[in-house]
Amino acid sequence: MAWLLLGVVLLIHGAVQCEEIFELDLDPEVNMNISQIISHWGYPTKEHEVVTEDGYILSVNRIPYGIKNKGSKEPRPVAFLQHGLLAAGSNWITNLPNSSLAFILADAGYDVWIGNSRGNTWSRKHVTLSPDEDAYWAFSFDEMAKKDLPAVINFITKSTGQEQIYYVGHSQGTTIAFIAFSTMPELARKIKMFFALAPVATISYSTSPMTKLSIFPEFLAWELFGKKVFFPQSTLIKWFATGFCSHERLDVLCGNIFFVLCGFDEKNLNMSRTPVYTTHCPAGTSVKNMLHWRQMAKSGKLAAFDYGWRGNMAHYNQSTPPLYYVRDMTVPTALWYGGHDTLADAKDVDVLLKKIPNLVYHKDIPHWEHLDFIWGLDAPELMYNQIVKLMNQHA
Repeated sequence: MAWLLLGVVLLIHGAVQCEEIFELDLDPEVNMNISQIISHWGYPTKEHEVVTEDGYILSVNRIPYGIKNKGSKEPRPVAFLQHGLLAAGSNWITNLPNSSLAFILADAGYDVWIGNSRGNTWSRKHVTLSPDEDAYWAFSFDEMAKKDLPAVINFITKSTGQEQIYYVGHSQGTTIAFIAFSTMPELARKIKMFFALAPVATISYSTSPMTKLSIFPEFLAWELFGKKVFFPQSTLIKWFATGFCSHERLDVLCGNIFFVLCGFDEKNLNMSRTPVYTTHCPAGTSVKNMLHWRQMAKSGKLAAFDYGWRGNMAHYNQSTPPLYYVRDMTVPTALWYGGHDTLADAKDVDVLLKKIPNLVYHKDIPHWEHLDFIWGLDAPELMYNQIVKLMNQHA
């Protein structure tokens, strides 16, 4: 709520200072879901619902082939894209097609699948629970790793007949992969190669505002934020994005408000698409998930959710939460990180690099921040083309 209040103040101030406000035609994508955006650009699309073992119903989008290779009847290798914290599968398709990874991979001959973590805008259904209930939101990235990923990856391999797939994760999408692939060898064997973008296994050195939750005692954080959803897409955010951010003189301001948690470089962002970005992201997560990140910032460790001594004994039969060890993950891994990334700090990544046993490629992009990996104007040149090349080499 504090971030939204700050946004109101800054946006009103910006509107008052603006000498001439005029209406622009809104990009139609601000009102589209993921499938509609894919279709909007002329790509084929399918949408699936995957049910996890604990009853969450996840939306999974698919681009079975690209515009440039739709005539081929051969089975296509599968690439699965998993978004980061507070985000959604739309991250991979909200740039123009020539700079969105999902479209680039589809045109390169890949069968592209796009995940949506439980609790975000597009995965907010459950077999028995309602999002109005606290019980629905009793999850963190633990469950995303141990429940969501196995359900979705097994669904994809079964649907496509492919024994192995390529996994691309950004931010939290890498965190849940590190957990899943290091603790579930059978699942890990289904991953041909893991592409880790802005990887996060620890946040000991992070200076992101996201980590400032650690200054709050946990009981106070529960009191402040409640026990349900944290920072979902909302009517208010959409009103900001379409009513203010669509004006050329205010789009930079809007970018700073909504992207402050992760960090971005306005010079490397297509600022004309700010309304599209901000009407799809943030997409929400659980307060419990944010508190799990708080625990990571405080402990400096990759561990299961800490319920306190009594709760840990009940959940894990030990007084402290179990630790996860990246060194147990044998999946071939390629990794990219940014020199100006305040969430996936380069010093944390340096520690991580020494723990990955099957590291086949890594690259530091000095000027990148956290969102450049999904929306950077130079992402195709500096990273996406290399991802395609590595996939082709490891076919």
